[in-house]
Amino acid sequence: MRIVTVKEKSGIPKYKQIVASIEGAIMAGTLKKGDKLPSLNSIKNQNSLSRDTVLTAFNELKTRGVIKSIVGKGYYVNSEDVEVNQKIFLLFDEFNSFKEDLYNSFLSGLGDNVQVDIFFHHFNPDVFSKLINDNAGDYSAYVIMPANLKNTEKIINRLPEGKVFILDQTNDALKNYPSVFQNFKKDIYQGLQGILTQIQSYEKLVLLYPAARQPQGILDGFKLFCSDHDLQNEVIDSLENRALSKGEVYMILDDKNLIRIIKRIKEQHFVLAKDIGLISYNDSLLKEIVEGGITTISTDFNLMGQRLAQMILNKEFDQVENPNRLILRNSI
Repeated sequence: MRIVTVKEKSGIPKYKQIVASIEGAIMAGTLKKGDKLPSLNSIKNQNSLSRDTVLTAFNELKTRGVIKSIVGKGYYVNSEDVEVNQKIFLLFDEFNSFKEDLYNSFLSGLGDNVQVDIFFHHFNPDVFSKLINDNAGDYSAYVIMPANLKNTEKIINRLPEGKVFILDQTNDALKNYPSVFQNFKKDIYQGLQGILTQIQSYEKLVLLYPAARQPQGILDGFKLFCSDHDLQNEVIDSLENRALSKGEVYMILDDKNLIRIIKRIKEQHFVLAKDIGLISYNDSLLKEIVEGGITTISTDFNLMGQRLAQMILNKEFDQVENPNRLILRNSI
């Protein structure tokens, strides 16, 4: 039984007829997941087509995740869900509460019939490279969160042109890709500027900055702010073995260390917002509640996810700076 039938003068492009034939065979149960498709050459010869026409059809089905290719063997049915219009590769650095907000708003903005496969590189350059190499050509769009990894442009350049979107952190080497990004240097400076009076009531401003996982822009914005206002300051990479001193205000960038320092404040019998101040980065429900509320400098992750979805659906190729705001609470 012939799987693919192409009609002359139907008004429908021939590659679209191939796509429809394979979809129809899957919906009818003639083809099931794991079944091998007819070869490119057999479809070409049976229907007097060019090989490029057949390959265009197969590539469309492949980027939607309906079929997959196995080198040296051919093409196989990968999914029986032919309603999927787009299949998106989403590469995060790590998963946490605010990334969950970003992910959920992204999914919501895409609507129905879009499949998103999420991966994590955990700031490991080898994992980053392998995930991209293993999935190049299999998706209709690629959303990449490069974090602060070095030379990622060399790896990202292996992905199909016009299908890559950069998320959260970007740099000059990635400036030709569409993106939704944070301006960390500006956001930190402006956020701290909004609580300058409160900061000046303390003796020292301390930034907890583990360089392996945090954007360089955060450090740059912090240093510029302290320099412009002649503030005594310190940058540390860990809370381990550190005794807190009365009159310090700490800027903490992650939730685990936020909990650790709150515990340390209690152990040393200090009073939050009196003896020790706290500023956190990236807002979450936890920070609204814990200790009566933690002051945060935060981007809008829900808006970031929605804007990214809009860019992909509308095939926009802009660089969009996501807004950031200071949320003043009772920790300073």
